[in-house]
Amino acid sequence: MTMTQSTPVLSREPVRAAIAGALAMAVAMGLGRFFYTPVLPGMMAGLGLNAADAGIIAAANFAGYLLGAVLAAYGWAAGIERRLALGSLVATVLLLLAMSLLSGVAALSVVRFLAGLASAFALIFTTGIVLSVGLAHRDPRVQMAHFSGVGIGIAVSAVLVYLLSLVHVSTIAPWRVDWLAGAVLGAIGLAVVMLLLPRPAGGAVAVREPPIVWSRPMVALTVSYGLFGIGYVVTATFIVAIAREGAQSPLLECLTWLVTGACAAISLMVWKPMERRYGVARAYLAAILVEMVGVAVTVTLPFPASALIGGALLGLTFIVITAYGLQLGRVLASESPRRVLALMTAAFGVGQILGPLGAGFLAARTGSYVLPSLAAAGTLLLAAAITVAGGALSIKSR
Repeated sequence: MTMTQSTPVLSREPVRAAIAGALAMAVAMGLGRFFYTPVLPGMMAGLGLNAADAGIIAAANFAGYLLGAVLAAYGWAAGIERRLALGSLVATVLLLLAMSLLSGVAALSVVRFLAGLASAFALIFTTGIVLSVGLAHRDPRVQMAHFSGVGIGIAVSAVLVYLLSLVHVSTIAPWRVDWLAGAVLGAIGLAVVMLLLPRPAGGAVAVREPPIVWSRPMVALTVSYGLFGIGYVVTATFIVAIAREGAQSPLLECLTWLVTGACAAISLMVWKPMERRYGVARAYLAAILVEMVGVAVTVTLPFPASALIGGALLGLTFIVITAYGLQLGRVLASESPRRVLALMTAAFGVGQILGPLGAGFLAARTGSYVLPSLAAAGTLLLAAAITVAGGALSIKSR
């Protein structure tokens, strides 16, 4: 037996895909989507924004995300996924830069709307490319690395904002420096993704997917996923502002978002034993319930435990729920993987619009984030109940 017969050559493609996917998610989601959270307290102070204003700007981002998800559901993008993924990352970097230059709720909302559109395209098209490589090589580590990029981006952004808070620039508002630095960091990640992101198999052949069959479990999964969008986004948007309101400590703000990101980065690995033992559907349900506790904790425990424990539980669950929910959707609509990814993301997007709008106005009216956070926790409980009642636990997935 020759060496070539007994020792197969290991492909570098899964490694390249995993690195590209992680960095793409760090740029598109960790920076493009979630960088608003650690910078928000400084923006509110510097521009005189209240919680309702902040909620409007956040909702505009999620509206763009929803539009991007709906547009991506159709067959027009078949064959050009890589160009769309990279183009959306370029747009994300430019829009991070634009946030450092503008003022006013209307202008900032427009930029965040476009950033949401770009992040949805980046998520859907990059995920489709990267996960197809992982499936082709039967390597689940590709998916884990890909989604961990969101948490890595969050953690890095927390450290970045804190370090910049230690540097005093008298001529530029600190929050503008934050956005500018975020754009520079995003550009570095983009350059690496351009080098490593694989080209989809099959070249530019367009394949139109069939419509989704709406079974009872598919409906239940989609509704619960949308409610998850409402329940998680209140804490994900305002947790750093909650930390500032309760402690007035830049270090606690940094640690809160850093813990959130670090836990998010390892969350899929932490939940893997439960997934293997009980299945993806039950792990999805359990993660929703754990997140419900985390959302409630942010406004019920004393500082700093409320911010740190709430951030940790948020980080340990929101990527897991996202990944497992989309995985279950692909099982139920296996002939239409891109379509189900886009439509479930759209349901999630609707929830994300309603969440910060309602939370912002409730916080502005009541003077605190207690009521909106408890309402978000109740929404997550409803999502769990619908998951069970709709038969989604019967979905079998490896």
